[in-house]
Amino acid sequence: MTAMPANLSGLDLRAEIERLRKERNAVILAHYYQRPELQDIADFVGDSLELSRKAAETDADVIAFCGVKFMAETAKILSPEKIVVLPDMEAGCSLEDSCPPEKFAAFRAAHPDHIALTYINCSTEVKALSDIIVTSSSAETILQQIPADQKIIFGPDRHLGGYLSRKFGREMLLWPGVCIVHEAFSETELLKLKAQHPTAPIAAHPECPPHIVDHADYVGSTSGILNYAKTVEADTLIVATEPHIIHQMQLAIPNKTFIGAPGADGNCNCNICPYMALNTMEKLYIALRDLEPRVEIDEQLRLDAKRSLDRMLDMASGTVGKGDLGSR
Repeated sequence: MTAMPANLSGLDLRAEIERLRKERNAVILAHYYQRPELQDIADFVGDSLELSRKAAETDADVIAFCGVKFMAETAKILSPEKIVVLPDMEAGCSLEDSCPPEKFAAFRAAHPDHIALTYINCSTEVKALSDIIVTSSSAETILQQIPADQKIIFGPDRHLGGYLSRKFGREMLLWPGVCIVHEAFSETELLKLKAQHPTAPIAAHPECPPHIVDHADYVGSTSGILNYAKTVEADTLIVATEPHIIHQMQLAIPNKTFIGAPGADGNCNCNICPYMALNTMEKLYIALRDLEPRVEIDEQLRLDAKRSLDRMLDMASGTVGKGDLGSR
């Protein structure tokens, strides 16, 4: 974890970050699940892959990624020539942690007739072991392009995989990982909240378990939920994903009310991602000042991981034919 010098208390952190952004020719990225002050200072706010692609299109020399480690690694995969820093290298992901590369490799070896359709919330090593990476926004489009007789391993999120399996009637071998944030939502408390706001639709991320997703009026990625909030006619929306996305909803649609779905006791903070919360303005300042902690990836590993990401981007844009879906 990044050490915190005691002499930061007197600094105007926002002004110092702005100064360093210019001096370093840096672009600052913030995921929707980051603290509002990090979202507000970022050049781009969005989903993880969307952010990495936007950063790759800039002429920045430095990418400061306010997110979690796998997101910063994805930025480095797509922009190897840029310096990529993460404010706190301890900002991990329960899905990534659930899927160690050596165990995933063994699982793949035990099922050689399956292709690996892998959620982007995984390590660079697991991306390199995969055939196609998917995001929560691209997974449906990509799954529909895979021949019905092709056997599939889906990991590391069993809830997203299960949602896709049920929706499209596709049997898949599911890796048993879960997101600790989306796993924390309570069906009982959600139904109590719905009873208090009977006309409020529920928007849920597909990382939620079935007992939450089954009550949702809309299921989609964080950017999809934000777009739904903009278009749905209701003036109140219940949001079943990490609640920091509500900051962007309030900025975009200030005349609507957004209520975060509750955890087990109705008002706990268990639906706030503890990994995302590790990033702070102080740590962002230090990362830009010192250009540390820095993300580095072995070049061959980067190329192997990029192959599965490129396959996803091609399939999401419809430029890969069904005959191109063989194992890596």
